[in-house]
Amino acid sequence: MTDRHPALARADAFAAAHGLRLPVLLAPMAGACPPALSVAVMRAGGLGACGALLMQPAAILAWAEAVREAGPFQVNLWIPDPAPARDPGNEAVLRAFLGRFGPAVAPEAGDAAPPDFAAQVEAMIAARPRIVSSIMGLYPPEVVARLKAHGIAWWATVTTVAEALAAERAGADAVVAQGAEAGGHRGRFDPARAEAEAVGLMALLPAVVDAVGIPVVATGGIADARGAAAALLLGASAMQVGTGFLRCPEAGIPPAWADGLGRARPEGTRLTRAFSGRAGRSLATDYVAAAEGAG
Repeated sequence: MTDRHPALARADAFAAAHGLRLPVLLAPMAGACPPALSVAVMRAGGLGACGALLMQPAAILAWAEAVREAGPFQVNLWIPDPAPARDPGNEAVLRAFLGRFGPAVAPEAGDAAPPDFAAQVEAMIAARPRIVSSIMGLYPPEVVARLKAHGIAWWATVTTVAEALAAERAGADAVVAQGAEAGGHRGRFDPARAEAEAVGLMALLPAVVDAVGIPVVATGGIADARGAAAALLLGASAMQVGTGFLRCPEAGIPPAWADGLGRARPEGTRLTRAFSGRAGRSLATDYVAAAEGAG
């Protein structure tokens, strides 16, 4: 008989259920999850991840084939927003503003459209990941039913207790509790409330664990063993790390970005809508400050 701590026993059981040696998951970061990074995490015993938001169906399938032999992985999609209302005058102002921080923005840039969500879902199921995850909302019931029919687990990213309860009712197999410390986009279902209900992970996590009867994955601000231990003690079954992996050579981000992350302090970040219109945490760069300035 062993004196294994209940938190470690819970994490071990979760990892074993998903074919992992460690309860450490790569966060599915759109545009920052090259196969090499996932393969490195998978070979170390964790879960690989594909942030498929910007990927066409063929690219999703190619990514999955590139990592499949290394171990289990997840594929993540955003639940799409309604089509935006276009304002040509505002777009012209934004193009001029963005031109101050980089190349001139072509007038037709606003015509860009995201990949077709239904086609991405088809590719995601065809890729046969062990896990599919969602952010910015919940998959429709028909998608959830298809995932379950194919034996694919569904993890829903949540930022509040109410979202966690909604995900459980909708059939999620686990929830990923995202604290407001998280780098990148906040997964708030209602984008208008993303800043007003920005709950930190250490407050959010135990509340979600107490509210739902499914496993909870902790994410947001975890980058070392101290954060991982705290998450497990507060009831998480695993931890998901994004920014903490970005300085790995396998991530392939530009050296200037990696250096900026290495120098940044917590107060050197802020929630901003300057990159996509959705609230997310960024380094507090001159661009971010200007985008949030008066006028």
